[in-house]
Amino acid sequence: MDLKLHEATTARPWADPAKYWPAMDAATAALDPVFGVLNLAALSHNAHDLARRANGVPIRVASKSVRVRAVLDAVLALPGYHGVLAYTLAEALWLAETIDDVVVGYPSADRAAIARLAASPELAARVTLMIDSVDHLDLVDSVVAPDAREPVRVAIELDSSYRSRLLGHIGVWRSPVHRAEQARALAEAVVARRGFRLVGMMGYEAQIAGLGNAPQGSPVRGALVRAIQRSSMAELRERRAAAVAAVSELAPLEFVNGGGTGSLEATGTDGSVTEIAAGSGLFGPHLFDNYAHFTPAPAAAFALPVVRRPAPDRVTLLGGGWIASGPPGADRLPRIVWPQGLRMVPREMAGEVQTPVVGRAAAGLRLGDRVWLRHTKAGELSEHLDELHVIDQDAVAGAVATYRGEGKAFL
Repeated sequence: MDLKLHEATTARPWADPAKYWPAMDAATAALDPVFGVLNLAALSHNAHDLARRANGVPIRVASKSVRVRAVLDAVLALPGYHGVLAYTLAEALWLAETIDDVVVGYPSADRAAIARLAASPELAARVTLMIDSVDHLDLVDSVVAPDAREPVRVAIELDSSYRSRLLGHIGVWRSPVHRAEQARALAEAVVARRGFRLVGMMGYEAQIAGLGNAPQGSPVRGALVRAIQRSSMAELRERRAAAVAAVSELAPLEFVNGGGTGSLEATGTDGSVTEIAAGSGLFGPHLFDNYAHFTPAPAAAFALPVVRRPAPDRVTLLGGGWIASGPPGADRLPRIVWPQGLRMVPREMAGEVQTPVVGRAAAGLRLGDRVWLRHTKAGELSEHLDELHVIDQDAVAGAVATYRGEGKAFL
């Protein structure tokens, strides 16, 4: 299915769950669960809203948070978007067959993929590798010698975590390149090496973009998180500018990438950043229910069938154990959104092959009825399904294949 997003609109049908989810249920009445859906109106709203929040700074689509090529193509056709941030080199090479600007957001040790990249002038011109040490250069050279390959495009990742005097390291453990002088030293090494071209920099401020700043039921924690995020962004803005300036003295940079769905506004004010990575906000998983400054539409969801009634006050669903990555906790579980008034059983929760649920709505459910859930994180939903059914105007308009549906499993 060729996917074309709607124009921006003020309509918000998802604002009324009592209408939105029954409409999705009615639209998919002919489908047998388990299945996933993508609401085109909600997806379109999210895509336009991300661009609005970026305030003119181009968005590079983070493919990890989508994993559906039709969605990537549709979003890249909109103003305000360009290029893809891939999560593995093998994926990047696959996407680069049709997309001419793919940055691999994480370093690669995939020797076969490096060999493919180095052997193709077209792929070498379209794909950029991420590095944070000379070891990454050595690895590429060990696969294909500089004189026997195309020049390899590389970008330096700057550590964007926050080092608090009180709380210590806040953020994710990624690059060891934290200071401007470290970035310059690595840039000098790249420029001095044959077979490489330094074309960009990247920094992901996970403690701002990926950390909910309005957790439900925890106002004090939310206030603390927002204060840390303000301090972190102020520190990073100054440090990143210094690092970009230091590296730019050695090589003309095509891009400086930063941010994520949760930090579009803040990262967009950083004058050293030329583009922002975002992807999760397109699907609007329930992770983003815990942010104060934006509320994406629930564009993606999945339905599980009722297959048992083990007791009068509960039913059992088929499957459901689609647990999101990250620190184990209740917030990594799928969230039941319809019918309202259902909850998982504490001693069993979401299981690989069954998920018992209780609550006031359970008594009215019959075998074959659907229960709708949202995943915690965006792209991981695509790893469980071959396709997502596209809902448009309260009807199934078609389906789009996930990476899995195209026979791809990159990570």
